Amino acid sequence: MAHASSGIGRNMSGLLALLDDVAAIAKVASASIDDIAGQAAKAGAKAAGAVIDDAAVTPKYVHGFQAARELPIVWKIARASAFNKIVILLPIAMLLSAFAPFLIPIFLLLGGLYLCFEGAEKVYHWLVPHDTLSKIDPVTTPLEATHLEEKRVKGAIKTDFILSAEIMTIVLSNIDAGSPIWMEAAVLGLAALAITAAVYGAVALIVKADDMGLALAENARLEPTRRIGRAIVTGMPGFLKLLTIVGTAAMIWVGGNIVVHAVGEMIWHGPYDLIHDIAIGAAALAPAAHGFVGWLVTAALDGILGLAIGFALIPVVGAVSHLRGGPAAEH
Repeated sequence: MAHASSGIGRNMSGLLALLDDVAAIAKVASASIDDIAGQAAKAGAKAAGAVIDDAAVTPKYVHGFQAARELPIVWKIARASAFNKIVILLPIAMLLSAFAPFLIPIFLLLGGLYLCFEGAEKVYHWLVPHDTLSKIDPVTTPLEATHLEEKRVKGAIKTDFILSAEIMTIVLSNIDAGSPIWMEAAVLGLAALAITAAVYGAVALIVKADDMGLALAENARLEPTRRIGRAIVTGMPGFLKLLTIVGTAAMIWVGGNIVVHAVGEMIWHGPYDLIHDIAIGAAALAPAAHGFVGWLVTAALDGILGLAIGFALIPVVGAVSHLRGGPAAEH
């Protein structure tokens, strides 16, 4: 009997040790998940300029279609965006991280220059208005409608691919140094899915907001609710314009910031050090809000530099496009 009790005791102690090991593994796994989520959120925030631009650009691709086709078009673009990020860009990013990490700052610099150019081009079009979009004849047959939808979706996917490449490069560059390859892949994948869901969820709400507002204005039982519906309908054009302005400003600011950091990492710390010193000096003048003032001055100087770079690139891109026999690339 004593021998049996001893065996049970050993079994119990073994079971407790196993449970302790399982708890330790679960704790490590939980910490890893938290770390992945935290890094994905932090890195995704760094890609704010490209993300906002993506959300600001996409609604135009459903403009002019019947209301019933708006969400299916958004879904097609969102599905392609997720595919591009996860199936194409994520493996490329992993290969770069594993075998050619020295190329990441170069791609980051190219992405920053692209953001500066796109933002400056939009500012130029506001300052010097001119019609850059081809006129589209009114759709008269289902075949024409289908053809136009396919054309618009292809154009949106092409634009999204460029923005997605920027986003994935920015996210990759902001993953903690020394992270194992599996964690880099997990952070990239989680950030890619979260950003895609956020962008196209917001786009779906934007493109259907006027329909929802109209439904409230016409069918709501209470007058305050009908007023909300009318406010949504009348406010959407202004909101879309504001979104475009915010997206453009974010593009220019983030583009300039990326260029400054990429150049500093590769060859020259001068611009980064100068902006940093000016921001520190300005923050010292407002000790009660030194953090905000430092960030604001840094963002403003990054934006000014980004706008200058973008304006300088406009004639260069125009000349290259002219030599290739086509119009300059634009959204």
